[in-house]
Amino acid sequence: MKHLTTFGIIWAALGLLVGSAHNIAMAAECPAVTVADSMGVAAGKYPQQYELSEFQSLANCTLSFSGNPDAAALNSRIRGNPQLPPLEDRIPMEPLVVAPYASIGKYGGTFDMISNATEAGTSDFLAIRHVNLVRFSDNLQTIVPNVAKDWEWNDDFTQLTFFLRKGHKWSDGAPFGAEDIKYWYDNLSLNPNVFEKPKDYVLVGGERMTLDVLDPQTIRFNMPAPKPGLLAHFANSYAQGFQPKHFLSKWDPELNPDADAMAKAAGFENGLEVLSNYYGNSDWTDTPTPMLRSPDKAGNLPADTVPTLESHILISESTEGRHLVANPYFFQVDTAGNQLPYVSEQDEIFVNEDEVRLLKLVNAEVHFKAQSLQLSTAPLLLDNQEKGDYTIQLRPEVTISSFGINMTHENLEKRKVFADLRFRQALSVAMNREEMNEVAFFGMGEAKQYVGFTDSPPFVEDKWKQHFAQYDPALANSLLDEIGLKDTDGDGFRELLNGDKLVINLQFAVQGAPAALVELIGQHWSAVGVQTTVKEVTPDEYRSAQSSNKLDVTNWRNGQPLAIVLGTNQIWVPPYHDYFTVRTNMLWAEWVDSNGASGVEPPDYAKQMMEDITAFQSALVGTPESDELGARLVENLVSNLLFIGTVQVPAPIYHRNAVKNVVEYTTHSFEYYRSYPYRPTQWWLDE
Repeated sequence: MKHLTTFGIIWAALGLLVGSAHNIAMAAECPAVTVADSMGVAAGKYPQQYELSEFQSLANCTLSFSGNPDAAALNSRIRGNPQLPPLEDRIPMEPLVVAPYASIGKYGGTFDMISNATEAGTSDFLAIRHVNLVRFSDNLQTIVPNVAKDWEWNDDFTQLTFFLRKGHKWSDGAPFGAEDIKYWYDNLSLNPNVFEKPKDYVLVGGERMTLDVLDPQTIRFNMPAPKPGLLAHFANSYAQGFQPKHFLSKWDPELNPDADAMAKAAGFENGLEVLSNYYGNSDWTDTPTPMLRSPDKAGNLPADTVPTLESHILISESTEGRHLVANPYFFQVDTAGNQLPYVSEQDEIFVNEDEVRLLKLVNAEVHFKAQSLQLSTAPLLLDNQEKGDYTIQLRPEVTISSFGINMTHENLEKRKVFADLRFRQALSVAMNREEMNEVAFFGMGEAKQYVGFTDSPPFVEDKWKQHFAQYDPALANSLLDEIGLKDTDGDGFRELLNGDKLVINLQFAVQGAPAALVELIGQHWSAVGVQTTVKEVTPDEYRSAQSSNKLDVTNWRNGQPLAIVLGTNQIWVPPYHDYFTVRTNMLWAEWVDSNGASGVEPPDYAKQMMEDITAFQSALVGTPESDELGARLVENLVSNLLFIGTVQVPAPIYHRNAVKNVVEYTTHSFEYYRSYPYRPTQWWLDE
């Protein structure tokens, strides 16, 4: 068997075999190791963390455990939770031991955050409490254990086995194990009555996997073809590879004959409606759920809170925000034996106005913010750092703002023009990217074409990074003339081929693109006779219009690193991303989803990309086969300008100085799931 550690560190030799984490007799009290001070303790198999037996062996000590003194009071606020048992009955027998970055923390406090709306701008906050089977470490290369304590691949990457932690419990004290992973996969992700269309990450080349429960703590994914990127998916995705079977199966008619009656008593049509509303609407874990319907004036919930493995659990939710308390059964401890998280409560409020959000940051009313902060906000935030006692990091964005021209537009005359490659080429060279960089981004960005892969693997030829990215309005006019788009009424703007006015309505949300950038693009296109109107809308309005095929042009930050592309095909298959990001050509997607029964048939190059991404995900990275497939994916994507790239820039990350153990981020990115690699469970509040 091949053991894949993805740049992992060689395991230090173990001193003693340990049978139970709760029956250990060793030499001394454990040193409070931090990343800043190892205190003479060698690194473990994985960076900045240890398994319990590994840590005790390397440190020649016995770790004793302690917990938040307010845990019982916090637990009493979790609707449906039983009385809290002692700490030793709450943490796993095999907890994950986390080395804090700089200091052992103190318990308490409320972590304050702002998001845009219930499903807009919330990943910033969700990433702070998020867990999945594994995660990327902060170098964004090494995959390390998290919920799973380890994993193992077979030789051809068609079997992935996860080993879970003995004694791990859900936030309500129920056992967590392999059955919860199998239930998530078989009963939810692949159930057409719950999830209309399976996500690509639960399939391999469009085919399902099978999951074998080998024992309560061991589960094996069996794949119909190699998919080495499956592990990377679990390392970065917000979609967790498990769900609480003991809780959700009560509503599942396949598993509980009383499910429909229970659901009707709770105000639903049947049990499937509960499951569909909970999971089938979205795998986005901050989607409001039926368990949290209409809290009363005191913020109480009408049903028990859905159990979680995350560091904090939701106790109240409304249209104004959410409130969470620490999970009393969380599976991580620090090197001094303190159960994590240190922070007792989290509070999130929804503020959809960009100016109000900025004011709250300047006034230090928020502990942390990264999502929706554009580079344009940096001067104001930097100027007020000392006064507000906060720190701003400017870190590179992984993605680049990209614009997709809707080639399946409901207006057939627009569709005819938009589908002409010369039109997309003209719009691209009409863009003055250097002006965008200077005006919108203070000269701190890099003008680029969109190439899909954000980390430029070797098979991405340099020529594609600047393909039709030069500023050449003369060429733009020539191409538009060649198509036959003329200004016959002399108003300075071109008409469609049938004589109707050609007007591009460019809608955007500031969460996806800064206003200054979009306004400049509107001016650039209008300057070559393509009349363009610019309108700012809310993220929810934008996403709804985009997914309904109502937009002329779609725009958001786009692109994914190679490791993530290996796990999901979404940026290579119509509509080329998910609901929360940039999508285009929705009727191509309908054709694909319906197997040609409806929608619009994609062109041959789009079909080739669908074939190539399936083969690419099964090929070993760095082989000639992989490189050939990757190069062809890039060529088809860029040469046809499915998306038009702009300028790649850094963006601000904000944190109050009272938040301890925050380190410098490698990137400002959703693609590595924001704060998840930087271990926010070991943050603490010094205030």
